Amino acid sequence: MQRITILFFSLLFLTTCQSPKEVQEVSLPDPDPDHGALNVPDGFGAFIVADTLKGLRHIVVRDNGDLYVSHAREQDGFGRKALRDTDNDGRIDTIVAFAKIPGTGMNIHKDYLYMANDSMIFRAKLQENELLPSEELDTLVFIPGTNKGHRSKTMAFDGQGNMYVNVGSFSNVCLDAAKTEESTGMDPCPELSYRAGIWRFSEDKLNQTQEKDGFHYATGIRNGMALRWNTATNSLYCVQHGRDQLSRLWPEYFTEEQSALLPSEEFLQVNEGDDYGWPYCYYDHFQGKKILAPEYGGNGKEQGRCEGIKSPVVAFPGHMAPNDLLFYTGDQFPDRYKNGAFIAFHGSWNRAPYNQGGYFVAFVPMADGKATGDWEVFADGFVGPNPVASPRDAVYRPCGLAQGPDGSIYVTDSRKGRIWRIAYYGEDYESTSDGGAAAPKDKVFALNASTTATPTSGELAVGQASYEQYCAVCHMKDGAGVPGMNPPLQQVEWVTGDKERLIGIVLNGLRETLEINGETYKNAMAAFPYLKDEQISEILTYVRSHFGNEADAVSVDEVKAVRGDDT
Repeated sequence: MQRITILFFSLLFLTTCQSPKEVQEVSLPDPDPDHGALNVPDGFGAFIVADTLKGLRHIVVRDNGDLYVSHAREQDGFGRKALRDTDNDGRIDTIVAFAKIPGTGMNIHKDYLYMANDSMIFRAKLQENELLPSEELDTLVFIPGTNKGHRSKTMAFDGQGNMYVNVGSFSNVCLDAAKTEESTGMDPCPELSYRAGIWRFSEDKLNQTQEKDGFHYATGIRNGMALRWNTATNSLYCVQHGRDQLSRLWPEYFTEEQSALLPSEEFLQVNEGDDYGWPYCYYDHFQGKKILAPEYGGNGKEQGRCEGIKSPVVAFPGHMAPNDLLFYTGDQFPDRYKNGAFIAFHGSWNRAPYNQGGYFVAFVPMADGKATGDWEVFADGFVGPNPVASPRDAVYRPCGLAQGPDGSIYVTDSRKGRIWRIAYYGEDYESTSDGGAAAPKDKVFALNASTTATPTSGELAVGQASYEQYCAVCHMKDGAGVPGMNPPLQQVEWVTGDKERLIGIVLNGLRETLEINGETYKNAMAAFPYLKDEQISEILTYVRSHFGNEADAVSVDEVKAVRGDDT
């Protein structure tokens, strides 16, 4: 069958007379008073576009502003939804469910909507002025035997007639269940012949199969679900999910702290023929190199066969689940964001006994396809006010990213089905969205205006950004900590007192139980030796001058001295 008919049309909410949707100017509403529960940088605002779309995953935006979203599983018999703003107020008022194709992957290319379930890729023609695509559905690719494990199929297009598809691994590290040793890895790993890599297909040939028509473009990528073609460099990129369970399987080599942060989630630039080493190798951002996996004879330090493997563009702490990647090509955001990468981290599940991490949208500044600075948190607040011991504790979990025709960015949530739109309102924008007088800029856009003083210098601003990137997940944005688990940073002597002790805690971690103001705190703190001296100086200077603290700054030389004493 070259074509099948989409099982269509479950109307969730539709105006009685739906007018054609043409490309036209859409008003940009004021941000929601609380930015839809998000924190965004100064000058940006966020507002809720749609909500309660159960099981929501990825999102794409048509040139006329129509949205299409995917669901991991069927919702009321359907797997996709089409969304429209009919009155041009910037918010969705029409939602139509269509297509019995549940699954994550989705893209728009050359007036077709491409959709993937766990083993097949389809496309439907987008019709002029119509919200829904054609009922005629092309079957493009069949990838058998890959609908378990990391089964989501995402796709990207190079503009030269080729479609690239991520085929994730089935396993964590390709263990051999037939052998008596629990942690013996199969060598060679049989999965690599048809999984854990990226395959290239024709973008329009019908009835392709992986075995007959697929070209094995790159291998050794455990799950490159966040997949995107970068038009600025004319090359493919992905962010892969790294392996798990280092300390559980190999406690003689890895502590729980190390296992909570390793191996890295890798942002990869992928060329034809690249091999990134899975399952034999993983990237360690502490050491800055690929390391031989213990299942294949490694001990957490040796490179062995992994020496010379291509390094990532950027490495992130482990287990944060990068689910989508977007290169910003719009003109709405400030110039520093142009051609940079946004990455949606869905959040970890396996960092116990520590709090889970991720659950934010990161930004990587880039030029000529390379990072020009450290990654930073662009949007967070998804987890809510409480620490996250498991993904169920997160209020929202960011999953999909898309750029609108005006340069705004859309972010989807998989927990409650919320869609946000993040826009830039200008350096001096004042919101009146609460219906009252215009609020001061620092009360509208400060990352935590109610509890954190707005930085008064570039150095403090950098320190605040780094604090929120590395520290706020445990100590909270306002430095209040978590009762019984993570100590507060507010007006306590171990923060404002001995600087050498404080620097040593950042470099080496802290495992002992603390008692502060009659409260006991038991959660161990991971070490951060990979942070640069300048970063530690900026973070600690920020902490010692905020949250009600009035202690003096921590200099780079002071950090260098403590680091030198520890080596």
